[in-house]
Amino acid sequence: MTSEPDTRAATSADTVEALIRHRLSTALGGWRGSVETALPTVVFVAWWTISDHDVTAAAVAAVGVAVVLAVVRVVQRSSLQHVLGALVATAVAAFFAWRSGEARDAFVPGLLTNAAYLVATVVSILARWPFLGFLVGAGDPRMKEDPFAWRRDRGMVRVCSRLTWVLVAIYVVRLAVMVPLYLADRVTSLGIAKVALGWPLWVTGIAVMGWLLVSGHTPLEPEQGPGADDEPALDA
Repeated sequence: MTSEPDTRAATSADTVEALIRHRLSTALGGWRGSVETALPTVVFVAWWTISDHDVTAAAVAAVGVAVVLAVVRVVQRSSLQHVLGALVATAVAAFFAWRSGEARDAFVPGLLTNAAYLVATVVSILARWPFLGFLVGAGDPRMKEDPFAWRRDRGMVRVCSRLTWVLVAIYVVRLAVMVPLYLADRVTSLGIAKVALGWPLWVTGIAVMGWLLVSGHTPLEPEQGPGADDEPALDA
């Protein structure tokens, strides 16, 4: 006898917020992923400081740490999702710093990425295709057959729009803090800000989303949205 726990969990929800809570729970990384993302930045700034501002040495050290973290994942046969992202981001940041000879330029890719995400998330809300809706859709058991089922539920679109505004706020805070530090060439402060505005700020954003999801009670529309065709949850 086979079972589909994801489907049953989704259909046990009777509100948009409950369904989104279930879908988002699979998308959150743990503490290890946050460490793997932040550690190369910490190493870059620390090495740059102790090596008398040697950008090349700091870049090599940061990439080396990211590679070691990836190797550890491979040896442990665990997911490379977070560490590969960190490795690519570190390599790109190191290239920017090495090419210009300015340590602060290691933060340019991150600033550009956050600016792009800011524009994309705002546009997605205005176009009524909120970014969080795609994340919800990705957790739908029927994703391959009907990837945009979530958008047929007007309540789902409204809630996802509110949640996406939280992402907009995160990107605004990051840019508002880090751009002035970049322009002032405060490399150490940039490193501290990047770590502080990484996982900790993301957790804060998730907490705000959680509050919105717990306080809201938007009903799922019958025969609409991502859970419309699922079978009822079985009694124990």
